[in-house]
Amino acid sequence: MAKQNTVFKDAFNRCVKLLEQTASLPSEPELGATLGVSRTTVRAILTRLEEVGLLTWEKRRKIVLRKPAPSDYFPTEETDSLSEIIERSFMRRILDGGAQPGMQINELELAREIGIGTTSVREFLIRFSRFGLIEKRPNSHWVLKGFTRDFALELTEVREMFELRSAAAFAHLPEDHPAWRELDAIEAVHHDILADIENRYVDFSELDERFHLLVHRASRNRFIVDFYDVIAIVFHYHYQWNKTNARQRNARALEEHLAYIAALRSRDPAGIEAACRQHLKSARETLLQSINGPDAVQ
Repeated sequence: MAKQNTVFKDAFNRCVKLLEQTASLPSEPELGATLGVSRTTVRAILTRLEEVGLLTWEKRRKIVLRKPAPSDYFPTEETDSLSEIIERSFMRRILDGGAQPGMQINELELAREIGIGTTSVREFLIRFSRFGLIEKRPNSHWVLKGFTRDFALELTEVREMFELRSAAAFAHLPEDHPAWRELDAIEAVHHDILADIENRYVDFSELDERFHLLVHRASRNRFIVDFYDVIAIVFHYHYQWNKTNARQRNARALEEHLAYIAALRSRDPAGIEAACRQHLKSARETLLQSINGPDAVQ
């Protein structure tokens, strides 16, 4: 699949999500900034929205005609980047193997499973290996060093430093910055999930990633944003390692997110730091419990 086609479909799906919370869309430059795509792609998105009857587009006026339906979205498998596909297959393999230290990962087998060349898989594994979770061995083999308690503690320590810095920066974004609109959309999804928590608590991990990545991007620091790769992978997948009390844990995390979002809107430094620290403390505890069992938190 062509890269630009994947970009278009991913941006289109995110635009359709925006239509769930608004009766109109912003200007083309604003929409491009929100979606992170070019003006050409924005126009292609608007054209398709018209074609499927979601929107009427007349110069600057973009009026939503109806609420989106599931069939309006492109299938997930058509919007995932190659990196996301490799990441998902890699983590599935680790989870199926119990995420035990010493587990072997063969890049040839992983590439065959995904249906791509080994070069892309090797590049992903090399990039991932810089965090010390996997180690290269001869003959296209890699060894999992393990999601140990020490690794989790080191990861959460760095995450706290980076996120506190990013959250403080978020509070200084101008009122018209697209991040505030994205925060509104994210907050709405939180309320939707909480309203149907019995059935939708499993949706939390992806929402968690979306929210924290938005906060990290406010730092405008490429190293902080790049480091979020490993944070997202580990914290996203730890929800699958231990499903004990998952609904209750996720409900609590959703409430903490909402308090965090309210603090960001207040622009009060002390309130933002307190909300951020409380949520990261809870995330640290659940991560340690997932890795080492309920007695791991100290």
